[in-house]
Amino acid sequence: MRMREQLEEQEINYLSEFACKSAESKGRLVYEESCDLRTEFQRDRDRIIHSKSFRRLMHKTQVFLAPEGDHFRTRLTHTLEVSQISRTIARALALNEDLTEAIAMAHDLGHTPFGHSGEKYLDEIHHKGFKHNEQSLRVIDVLEKGKTPMGMNLTEEVRDGVLNHTGNVEPFTMEGQIVRISDRIAYINHDIDDAIRAAIIKESDLPKDCIQILGGTHRERINNLVIDVVKNSTGKPKILMSDEFQHYKNKLRTFMFENVYYSSIVKKDEEMDKIFNIIEKLYTYYSLNIDKIPQEYQRMIEKWGIEEIVKDQIAGMTDRYAINVFSEIFLPKGWK
Repeated sequence: MRMREQLEEQEINYLSEFACKSAESKGRLVYEESCDLRTEFQRDRDRIIHSKSFRRLMHKTQVFLAPEGDHFRTRLTHTLEVSQISRTIARALALNEDLTEAIAMAHDLGHTPFGHSGEKYLDEIHHKGFKHNEQSLRVIDVLEKGKTPMGMNLTEEVRDGVLNHTGNVEPFTMEGQIVRISDRIAYINHDIDDAIRAAIIKESDLPKDCIQILGGTHRERINNLVIDVVKNSTGKPKILMSDEFQHYKNKLRTFMFENVYYSSIVKKDEEMDKIFNIIEKLYTYYSLNIDKIPQEYQRMIEKWGIEEIVKDQIAGMTDRYAINVFSEIFLPKGWK
């Protein structure tokens, strides 16, 4: 028996009745022969980790633009934290860890440079709007080149989990639902940690009732939220959090929007103006100078249209690359 078949058999024998088993996957957009060693979801995870778009997450902003310090989160470290929380929950519930990890690793592949500010401005400029979850699926299906015409050609379960990790539609797998809730657990808590490190807020500023229920430290809050999810999801065909924890998690999220995400310290007007200026000018420049777009993107213009490809080009940039390209194009060479 091949190693993959042994792994598939183990999943069937040991995973929960609610788990998505590799052998029961809905499949890929383009058929591929199975691997002798790895299950379908393991292959997806490996393709994601080896992709260029995954590596670029290292230089994309999470919340803080050009932070002074080595310990602030980036889009990549956020992704790794989501993956860790997701796998903990999946293991506790006997769900498919490989599928959970693959969705977590890919969920933010389509994020713009400059964090949610970059997403907001590209959404305003692009005629079809912009949502990072939709762009993440486009990265998977189109922009990351694989052996097939469908990019990485990932399984339907991973594609669905990535697309629906945010928004009004929930993933159809329990594993996708885990990533959806783990994303929120991760970013609320690690953004609190970064905001305290940046002296934007103090621990004493956090709502006292939230801290009393969820925990007084970063470690305690994540641990308690994870335990609550596991307790309320055990034996059920849906990933759930208790009403009490959901209420205080949402209250803490509202606090973060009011005091950090929309803070004048984090989002200084002059910095926001610079970000908008970079994205708007690059969008206009590439729309008028298609020959400056990489050849691999130029070849897709006939199928997708100029504006869609320009959007892809800008969304794929890291913070520093966008700044460097902008400087190269728009600043006189003698200026620094």
